[in-house]
Amino acid sequence: MLRQDKLVRVALAGLGKMGISHFSIVNAHPDVELVAVCDTSRYLLSVLEKGTGVACFSEYDKMLDRLELDAVVIATPSRAHGQMIKAALERGLHVFCEKPFCLDLGLGEQLVKLAEERGVVTQVGYHCRFVAAFQEMKRLIDCGVIGAIHHIRAEAYGAVVLRPKGATWRAKKSEGGGCLYDYACHAIDLMNYMVGPPALVRGTVLNKIFSRDVEDEVYASLFYGGGNSGQLAANWSDESYRKMSTKVTVWGTNGRIVSDRQECQVYLRSKVAEAPDLAAGWTVRYTTDLTPPVWFYLRGEEYSAQIDHFIQCIKEGRKDNLSSFASALQADSVVDMMLKDVAGKTREVREGHQSNSRWHKLLVALFGSR
Repeated sequence: MLRQDKLVRVALAGLGKMGISHFSIVNAHPDVELVAVCDTSRYLLSVLEKGTGVACFSEYDKMLDRLELDAVVIATPSRAHGQMIKAALERGLHVFCEKPFCLDLGLGEQLVKLAEERGVVTQVGYHCRFVAAFQEMKRLIDCGVIGAIHHIRAEAYGAVVLRPKGATWRAKKSEGGGCLYDYACHAIDLMNYMVGPPALVRGTVLNKIFSRDVEDEVYASLFYGGGNSGQLAANWSDESYRKMSTKVTVWGTNGRIVSDRQECQVYLRSKVAEAPDLAAGWTVRYTTDLTPPVWFYLRGEEYSAQIDHFIQCIKEGRKDNLSSFASALQADSVVDMMLKDVAGKTREVREGHQSNSRWHKLLVALFGSR
């Protein structure tokens, strides 16, 4: 455990959209010293080195070896996460990594085990867990106010890919891009946060609208123990949304709860002792009333709140992280089930075509072509 008066020495890897955001938030944190950044863009590094004085590296391992660090923040393309996390854990560093956690499920399991062995704090950037309306939803579910849960639905929509576009890493399957990893993972993680991971996934649809190599929309049915069910829908090619919109709805025997970033709506069939402040019928609680202030605002309070949570867990030696590698691995496991579901359907269709082709050839041989 760090002394309470000691600054946490942090290095940042990756200076893309999220990396720049993390740079600002981490650099402004009163308990952090941002000592180094790493990226492949020499132009960005030269600008930061001249303007901030932060040590700049183009090689990640060299940065880790040369500096005395407590933690690293990884905001690189998804494909690089696994090996970069492993390198940091092997050096005993605390790790915050952008989502998704790890594209290789087997490696992800190894990293969870390695982090536990090293006794370090781990966190994945599922920032929706730090949105106050979703936290209120989780609290009410755990209190049992809507009774026994029987269905959950999560949706994520936005206007990211609205026409055929050039190849960024998010448009490449090999880099871990696509709507599944970039959008749907947030919805999947929220479903896991609220009710736990599913036992089975079926009916997965990964559909291309504008992209050539990755999917633009994702749909799936999820099945839980006890006959409970769930639905997932994500589409990053929906221009009716100005920016990303994520919503979760949970149905129970005593009502339902609907939450997004703006509010938490609760409908109760009958008043319950566990929540004496909630009347029967509708109650709406707004994020503005639920959200505690943060020391630095960029993009949304949840982005600062998640970094602060990571830093405080390090300073206090806590391992009860709200978005740990272990919980993020559950999201990766659901993604793996979805990909296997799609692969299985593709194989069935291919085998069906082959079977139909054999029947066609046999019919032609028997009766001739018509």
